[in-house]
Amino acid sequence: MENFISDVSRLVGQSCQIDKDLFDKYNVKRGLRNADGSGVLVGLTSIGDVVGYRREGDTLIPTEGDLRYRGFPIRELVKGFQKENRHGFEETTFLLLTGKLPTSLQLAEMTTHLASKRDLDDSFVNMILTLRGRDLMNMLSRSVLILYTLDDTAEDYSLPSLVKQSLNLIAKLPIIVAYSYQGMRHSFYRKSLVIRHPQANLSAAENFLYLLKGNKYTPLEAEILDLMMILHAEHGGGNNSTFTMRLVSSAMTDTYSATAAAIGSLKGRLHGGANLQVLEMMTNIKKNVKNWNDKEEIKSYLMKILRKEAYDRSGKIYGIGHAVYTLSDPRAQLLKTKAIELAKAKGLEAELQLYLNIEELAPKALAEYKNGNVKPVCANVDFFSGFVYEAIEIPHELFTPMFAIARMSGWAAHRLEEMTFASRRIIRPAYKNILQNEYHYVPLQDR
Repeated sequence: MENFISDVSRLVGQSCQIDKDLFDKYNVKRGLRNADGSGVLVGLTSIGDVVGYRREGDTLIPTEGDLRYRGFPIRELVKGFQKENRHGFEETTFLLLTGKLPTSLQLAEMTTHLASKRDLDDSFVNMILTLRGRDLMNMLSRSVLILYTLDDTAEDYSLPSLVKQSLNLIAKLPIIVAYSYQGMRHSFYRKSLVIRHPQANLSAAENFLYLLKGNKYTPLEAEILDLMMILHAEHGGGNNSTFTMRLVSSAMTDTYSATAAAIGSLKGRLHGGANLQVLEMMTNIKKNVKNWNDKEEIKSYLMKILRKEAYDRSGKIYGIGHAVYTLSDPRAQLLKTKAIELAKAKGLEAELQLYLNIEELAPKALAEYKNGNVKPVCANVDFFSGFVYEAIEIPHELFTPMFAIARMSGWAAHRLEEMTFASRRIIRPAYKNILQNEYHYVPLQDR
């Protein structure tokens, strides 16, 4: 059997080879990217806007990063919530779905509605706890598909039904993730199984921390988790998982199937799994750099990583650089401010300083390695998110699921926009077949 798999694998590998020059010959936008690295324009949206450069003719000019939710700068939203000393994820969700900031009454109704949808049926909880697997993203995807079977309106595509399904998933995803983790922790690590019930008076961030570790969390931890959820809630229609949501939704499938597809996309190491890669890289750097304040030593090790002589030999400094942002990532800047506050509270100033040193030195090392032939790069939100999650004692297995919990709001907004757009059409890009020969059937006995 192994010989058969090996033989088939060899044939598959041969059949998948395509001359790279053909991509240029036929002007193929590989990865839906233009030659200058910018994304190919494939749709229109009024939800999120991600800006990292401006275009002058055929030239891209790097600019300070900007992220807007329904036209509102993310910096203003976050600073507004912080100034009023309250959590903002629920309000952000209302904004993304409706395009409007809620009134006090609307926010209260939104918060109450989400709280009412957090409790899970006992049979569904038991099902979650019996799922076998070590990857919570796959467990989450399976759970979402099972929710389809529990929804009598799953095939109702009217707008009120789609809104109800969206809010249901936004409310339930954090609970499913928390219970899935507790079940996995019990099954594989033989730890005590602890199941807590969501509390109606707690925000989404507070509820998740409560389900995870009871009352053993601080107001600062809840505040920074709320910030993480706000920053990850939306990032334009072009990111891989949101585009997946819109692609699958354009086929007129149900909300649960489309969400499961988006979760599968986010699971990828090149998308939602990047924050864990940063943490693993930082663990390696901490072991190999003796003086975390010696910038020359740090830069020397970064050069080794770029030359594929250290860490995972990929040549990548994870958390540095972004497909759109060039001079700065506004999410990373907002998160860094709170990370500094968190580091002081947790006694992790030395470790955070290493992050800050790498944030400063990595772009310089990359420019030196590329002999200056590189676009400006900055630390992205993943660079600091691993540090923050670990500081507030979020297990590594939950890093990417936390991303999904937050992004569900943005996914829902994009699905609703895709499903209700007046001139909606199924998304169907073209692929050119490059085979030059025509083949004809040969009887089995003659092959």
